[in-house]
Amino acid sequence: MKLWKAIWDFEWGMASIGGGICLILMVFITVISVFGRYVMQMDLIPGAYNIIERIIFPLMIFWALPMAHREGTFPRLELLPEALSPKAKAALNIFIVGVEAVIYAIVLYFVVLFVWNGIQSNRSMQIGINVLPLWPIIIMMPVAFVLMLLEMVRLIYEDFRTALGKSRA
Repeated sequence: MKLWKAIWDFEWGMASIGGGICLILMVFITVISVFGRYVMQMDLIPGAYNIIERIIFPLMIFWALPMAHREGTFPRLELLPEALSPKAKAALNIFIVGVEAVIYAIVLYFVVLFVWNGIQSNRSMQIGINVLPLWPIIIMMPVAFVLMLLEMVRLIYEDFRTALGKSRA
């Protein structure tokens, strides 16, 4: 249980602290850019659009995905009729979460290929006049999907326990 608590705390930190910082940065960069453009007639933050589009927004999204999935705010396959017994619901949920896990595992496979290719080819992005490596950003994509798959494994384990009548009441 301590492992799951540590994973959940890590997810919370990524989503709440990391995502919150990203959101605040997006607001400040946008306000400063608009102020500079329309009031001072100059670009105060060169490459502001690229900073938001290619760094801050993807980080915010991929840091929030695991927690959103765990809390049920991320779209999930849910099909649990209320007429079923707890054991039958658990068995059906095992199937549904299993299908989700397979889909996310396939997505994870292709994301890892994409990230690995980006690292090997030294994929970069232009911010103003600078060219920065993209790997510190894209590495967060497989991290998010691994955390989501770990949660699915936990859910399947708990549903197996419920289906076998060994759940913690």
